[in-house]
Amino acid sequence: MAFRADEAAADRLAKTKNYLIPRTFSAEQRTRAEEVFAEVVEQCGPAVDDYPSWHPLVSTHGERHPHTTPGRHSGYLGLDHTRYFAHGFVTCPYGDGQDVIASVKGVNKRLMEQNVPAGVHAEALDCTFYYDGTIPILVKCEWYHELEENHTIPKRVAVALMMERELPSWRSAEVGETWETMHPYFLGSPHGKRSSLFVTQETALAMKKVYAAMNEAGVFGPMLDRA
Repeated sequence: MAFRADEAAADRLAKTKNYLIPRTFSAEQRTRAEEVFAEVVEQCGPAVDDYPSWHPLVSTHGERHPHTTPGRHSGYLGLDHTRYFAHGFVTCPYGDGQDVIASVKGVNKRLMEQNVPAGVHAEALDCTFYYDGTIPILVKCEWYHELEENHTIPKRVAVALMMERELPSWRSAEVGETWETMHPYFLGSPHGKRSSLFVTQETALAMKKVYAAMNEAGVFGPMLDRA
């Protein structure tokens, strides 16, 4: 089945909105929450399930163990009741949320040290999300390059970040993996075989060609036979 980006985006957006703004909220709470939710979508793009492993929001994870959602492995602390958008996520911990905000500063410092072309910043939101008693916090990725239409990441940036993320593993890799195995990590979710809510078809094709060239050069070792 072909990947229909508009349908995937609408489906994830509805599910995310229903999660963060439950029917149990009062009319006043819902009105304010919907205003803030619309602002988050405008700033951070469509709701998503997972990030590409090279995305700045998750790329500070360990070299040999890629992750596609933010957590302790990427340097974040205190995340709870979290929902993701293409260039940010909302987390709703109980308490004051200061451990989240402090850990985001640490993640941002690591991105700066690695010269990643983006930073991450956290701010408490002026509304109620998920449940009374939680503190909604927006963790936003601020790119140093202008995004393309529909909040997609430019080809130059996406390809370079994928290469920077993958190449260091050649030192410990024993076998190469095919694009079919790895593209969920590279494209994020939801995705098709040739595009996602993060990258256009043109960008995904360029990523595929670059990754194929690394495999053809034997960078990661002989190709793994999954037959």
